[in-house]
Amino acid sequence: MDSLTLPGLAEIEAAAGRLAGKAVVTPLLESPALNARIGGRILLKPETLQRTGSFKFRGAYNRLSQLSEVQRQAGVVAYSSGNHAQGVAAAARLLGLPATIVMPGDAPRIKVANTKGYGAEVVTYSRRAEDRRAIAEAIATKRGATIVPPYDDPDIVAGQGTCGLEIFQQAEALGVGLDALLVCCGGGGLTAGIGTAARDLSPETEVYTVEPAGWDDTARSLAAGQRLANQSPPRSFCDALLAEEPGVLTFDVNRRIAAGGFAVTDDEVAEAIRYAFQTLKLVVEPGGAVALAALLAGRYDARDRCVAVTLSGGNVDPELIARLLAEG
Repeated sequence: MDSLTLPGLAEIEAAAGRLAGKAVVTPLLESPALNARIGGRILLKPETLQRTGSFKFRGAYNRLSQLSEVQRQAGVVAYSSGNHAQGVAAAARLLGLPATIVMPGDAPRIKVANTKGYGAEVVTYSRRAEDRRAIAEAIATKRGATIVPPYDDPDIVAGQGTCGLEIFQQAEALGVGLDALLVCCGGGGLTAGIGTAARDLSPETEVYTVEPAGWDDTARSLAAGQRLANQSPPRSFCDALLAEEPGVLTFDVNRRIAAGGFAVTDDEVAEAIRYAFQTLKLVVEPGGAVALAALLAGRYDARDRCVAVTLSGGNVDPELIARLLAEG
């Protein structure tokens, strides 16, 4: 993909202007208990507190707010396991346009219910037997609607980049420089957005992706220098991060700015969810807890370093978090 199509800091700042008064400026939190456990200074970015419960609202609203009036009347179609679905549905409601979301039949019930609650039509499919993108494209073609992809879009990436813009502005306000930033990664949109902001605002900060074990396509692609797909990946409860391969645009960005990637097991993620709930007093979904899991499991050595960690979403079924807490 031509690098001229990639968003830069100017596009991220423009997205921040569109999101002003719409998205939540989530805080940068610090826990003395976590600092003591890790032996460094850890700053948490809880996008669990974002509108719709994840960072995905940022990119969705930035994309939808730039549609023409003709495009708005025809509506939008998206495909998502849940967080992008909710982001698009909520943005569509705010902008007064119809939205249809293609979601897997095994998506967490809370994500499906919330998506419908924002007024979107939900079409379900089999994650292992059907192609969600093909389904979405067929619907969009029939209705003349606009496809809103979950990550492989410059406006989506720029919107997610506002999370990074806030992180660096907030860290500067605290008077600290970040040695590293751990980012929850599925298709790579959040990493690409945050990394783009880091390149201009804090080039000394190392950006790392964190993915579920067996679904670490971005980490392996970064190491290989080319896009690699997951081969027969295992089941994982990190539903928000189960991308089959990195996005074309997102990998083009991430291969330039990411320092590497880590993978964590479901058991390590479960421990991070329990730690977030019991110690940090935050509800974090599996996909949103992988970066914290990498920190707690020692994948990244943060001793004597200042590290920011994204908590990218908090949309978890009550039954799941109750079971995880009971097992702990």
